[in-house]
Amino acid sequence: MNQETAALVRVLNDDATAVVEDWMRELQATQGSLHASSKAEAAAIVEGLRSGLATEADAGSLQAPAWQPLRRTLEQLSASRAAKGDSAGATSVFVLALKKPLFARLQQAFAQDPAAMGRALWTLSALVDRLAQHTADTFQQSREDVIRRQQEDLLELSTPVVKLWDGVLAVPMIGTLDSNRTQVVMETLLQTVVDTGSALAIIDITGVPTVDTLVARHLLKTVTAIRLMGADCIISGIRPQIAQTIVHLGIDLQGIVTKATLADALAQALKTNGWRISREG
Repeated sequence: MNQETAALVRVLNDDATAVVEDWMRELQATQGSLHASSKAEAAAIVEGLRSGLATEADAGSLQAPAWQPLRRTLEQLSASRAAKGDSAGATSVFVLALKKPLFARLQQAFAQDPAAMGRALWTLSALVDRLAQHTADTFQQSREDVIRRQQEDLLELSTPVVKLWDGVLAVPMIGTLDSNRTQVVMETLLQTVVDTGSALAIIDITGVPTVDTLVARHLLKTVTAIRLMGADCIISGIRPQIAQTIVHLGIDLQGIVTKATLADALAQALKTNGWRISREG
């Protein structure tokens, strides 16, 4: 362990509580407010930094096993801040604010040796920069995980399976129909067919803006899967523009019942199931 690292370890051993307090005051002065968990997170980072340096881990990289507790602390910090809606920049600033209280103490420790002070400050600055970069990287990954989960939740909410009548299900499609969404629709619809014992499903594409070859292929796959489960399918919402597009693309929908509106599809489904509805009086 070189002279500069040893001095930093002594500071973290002897003055950790004061370092955390000064760190919080610096953040309070620059950001105005702190999360309730900020002090505990700061203390964990200081302890992880002390532990990593004390084991003579390579300060030029955070990949050594000795840095694992600190990496885990930074990853938890990133995940927590991402879930709270903080930005990656604000999370990095939180970590970078550690420099000032440590700089002050290293300057005191090397007051009589300017050259050693310069080396110590450079070592500390580079190390804290790496901590901030690791935090930013893991923050981005955490935010992407949050967005992906939200997209999955929205996807499930945007493809509800509705029971219209005894033995008749409907799936109103709204927006673009892609492979992922088709898979969700297929899985949800097939499971509902099994759970309810329904014999007929209506896929309503009134809210689908355009139908191209890919969309048509997705619809055909869904219809095929439904039929393999012993149920039948009607596609509704075939507007004139969509009908023309299907014809121009040469898409074969033979054998599939199609209707212009959801009401027409429901009437056909009731007729197929042997229902007859009449107006009283």
